[in-house]
Amino acid sequence: MSGRSRGVLLVLCGAIFLEGIDVAMLNVALPSIRAELGLSTGELQWVMSAYVLGYGGFMLLGGRAADLFGRRRMFLLPLAVFLVFSGLGGLAGDGWTLVLARFVTGTCAAFLMPAGLSVITTGFPAGRQRTTALLVYSGTGGGGFSVGLVVGGLLTAADWRWVFFAPVVLAALILAAGLPLIPRTEETHGAQKMRTAGTTAAARPRLDLPGAVTVTAAILLFVLTVERAGHAPPVQTLATLAASLVLLLAFVLIERRSPAPLVRPGIFRTRSLVRANLTGLLFTAGFFGFQFIAVLYLRELRGWSTLQTSFAMLAMGADVVLAPLLTPRLVRRFGTARVILGGLLLAVVAYAAFLPLGMDRAYAAMFPSVLLIGVAFALVHGPLTMTATDGVAEREQGLAAGLLYTSLQFGAALGLSAATAVATAVAGAATAPGDGGLLTAYRTALLVPLLAAVLAVLLSPRERRRRRRPLRTLTPPKPALCGPAARDGRGE
Repeated sequence: MSGRSRGVLLVLCGAIFLEGIDVAMLNVALPSIRAELGLSTGELQWVMSAYVLGYGGFMLLGGRAADLFGRRRMFLLPLAVFLVFSGLGGLAGDGWTLVLARFVTGTCAAFLMPAGLSVITTGFPAGRQRTTALLVYSGTGGGGFSVGLVVGGLLTAADWRWVFFAPVVLAALILAAGLPLIPRTEETHGAQKMRTAGTTAAARPRLDLPGAVTVTAAILLFVLTVERAGHAPPVQTLATLAASLVLLLAFVLIERRSPAPLVRPGIFRTRSLVRANLTGLLFTAGFFGFQFIAVLYLRELRGWSTLQTSFAMLAMGADVVLAPLLTPRLVRRFGTARVILGGLLLAVVAYAAFLPLGMDRAYAAMFPSVLLIGVAFALVHGPLTMTATDGVAEREQGLAAGLLYTSLQFGAALGLSAATAVATAVAGAATAPGDGGLLTAYRTALLVPLLAAVLAVLLSPRERRRRRRPLRTLTPPKPALCGPAARDGRGE
């Protein structure tokens, strides 16, 4: 790997590190934000969900934009906007202003991340070099998460607003390094032909904005349905669910009629891509649902400080070491599918072992679960990225990356919403007063990540089976045909 390639990888890893640290720091700061701004549990959940909804909702648009208009442009411009709105989030004076700022930064990340991933899948040669780059890239995101847990605790102890101001500095450094290092990429092959032919601006490739808006609205309403299912009237729940399904149907119709669809339907014929996306959705649903409930349990029920909670969750960052060192060796020896399956099984064990919560449960009893979740992330995330982009044409690498990140972020929003809905519903119906009711609610909500992990095991990618060719000796070859019979396809 050349020096410039290492520089490019460093910038891209910086971006995914920024995404990981941003999410982790906010997660640790949630109780402090709730205390100062007076947010309910449902409103607090939307501070997290707004980011992942903007992220997941516009990810397909971001991936397609990288394919059409250049990966460098779609990496650097959203990074600059992310920088501005992260700073504005730190100035928020009420919950909904903060939610709006998080939605915009999530939307910026939706353009930034698929562009970065597609730079790796198209700029690094296939084989060991690309595999190493992808696993280091995915492991760096986990490193950002683990560092964010500690740094977020330190910053929140001073003032939770620094959780939003710190990414501004990091984003500025990445932007300054990316300007000279990220290579200039051309648009898709079709766009190049259009320029060569001298077509007008009206004929140039365009983004499917109606499709992006429709699918984002559908996701938003669906998550709202899940979040309100436990405490909203059934009529309202059914209404939002119906509206979500109608918008999803509208998205499908728009994609079928659009001359430049956001998602080419034929891409779903790649089974490995479909299984990778479903597995990623379920895995992140469990991962984010678990950390949301675990932090609330430690901070609000057990009374742990921000720093104590940060260090307690730090073991989840084990993937920062394992992803670049251990995972490549396991992939080369056992293949991506078996490594993913092993990671998912570890997640099932970890979530099940964390279930018996108590008011006086020692951290030593919780530590194995937290550590296993970090190991599971190292075994699942990187290989899933490889599986989701393997076999996809270069001109659609951005789209494949967008599909994967859409699934990951949609899963995160769904996991947060489902865990919150279960906790809210159980807490409202609990007969035990005070902390006893909350303990039951949190324990029940932790069934959400366990169920998600079990489903992910069932849907995880499979190894490709090579078809055995029939023995030629059993069926003698027919003699070559000639004359009219050969030309019209008829035999003897």
